[in-house]
Parts: sequence; structure tokens; C-alpha cells
Amino acid sequence: MDHVISGVAKFQKEVYPGKKATFQKLANGQNPEVLFITCSDSRIDPNLVTQTGPGELFICRNAGNVVPPHSNQTGGMTASIEFAVAALGVSHIVICGHTDCGAMKGALNPEALSGLPHVKEWLGHCRVASEVVKERCGHDELSHEHLEEVTQENVVQQMQHLRTHPSVAAKIATGQVKLHGWVYNIESGDVLCYDEKTGKFEAMDEAYAEEQLSR
Repeated sequence: MDHVISGVAKFQKEVYPGKKATFQKLANGQNPEVLFITCSDSRIDPNLVTQTGPGELFICRNAGNVVPPHSNQTGGMTASIEFAVAALGVSHIVICGHTDCGAMKGALNPEALSGLPHVKEWLGHCRVASEVVKERCGHDELSHEHLEEVTQENVVQQMQHLRTHPSVAAKIATGQVKLHGWVYNIESGDVLCYDEKTGKFEAMDEAYAEEQLSR
């Protein structure tokens, strides 16, 4: 904990003075372009990976980068998504999974989560990813060798869950919001992006090649 406390002191003395104008502007409101939904894993730093600063990303984090399907029962994710889209007016939503995800390991073997009942129930939102991979592979049970595929499929399925949220569906229908599915590789730093046309994940420079050319 000491390094965290000393880090705050360093921020106040060395970092804040150079960005004072930015923070003073942000003190009166925010206008992020991107809602970034990712895992709570301590190895993931959205601002570091995307090289963005304060005020640029509206970040939501939870175990497994889960988006529960919309229901009449209010939850933290549902409220945060609605606020980001309907109140802040974000124009892009990224769901970012990652390699070596503990939540996905739990989704592969839910029986091992008997001592973590709330985690087990939460990861029920990832069951569809496991079932899709089982069907695709022709297996009744999955093993660690399916971790990468389940991680990617979970991103795809959480994107589907996003579309059930009224505020998101309305903005997508009118072209005001675009969804992005990413998987971040912790070891290599690579980011794979989901292509809805092909149904596959590909390197970021390939996935956004057309957008880069149009600029």
C-alpha cells in the first residue's frame, strides 16, 4: 500500500502541475467519446493500452467484461451503460476481453466455483459463450485449450447483450453508436478486433485499415 500512497503524492507534485489546465476543464464536466467495458483484472489498464488521458474513456469494469442482458432489474452495469449512451452521448462502445482471464477459466469449469457463489452466478452471463464453443467444437466438456476461443466468443456474446439495452439499440439503429469487440493479449500487447462481416477476430491494423485510409 505504501507505493500507492507515495504514488498519489508523486501525482500531486509532479504530474498534476503539468496537466493543471486539463484537470480544471474536466472539473466542470466530461465528454468522453468511448464507453470502454473491460475486465477487472489488475493487469489491464485501458488508458495505458489505448494511450488516452483523463476524460477520454468512460470505463466500466467487472469480472469477465460482462454486460448482463437488459431486464427490469436495475444493476450497476445497466445504469452505467444507460448513462454513458443516453446522457453522455458516447459514440463508440468497446468490449475488451483479455488473455489468461480468470473469469473465463471459471466459465470453462463452473463446478470449481462452488466456494464462490456470487462469482458463479455472475459468470452465468458467460454460459452462452461456453455453449457456443462446445457446439462448434463438438465437445460436451471444455478444457484449458479452449480458453482463447471462449474468451473471444464471450466478447461477441456480450456485444449481443449490449444490443438488448434500449438506449444502445436506439443509437445503433440511427447510426449514432458503433460497437467494437476486442481481445487484448497481455504478453504481446497485441489487440485482436472482431469483424462482424467475417465473424472472426483479426489484427487491429487490418480491422481498421479502411478507417485509417479514409482519414
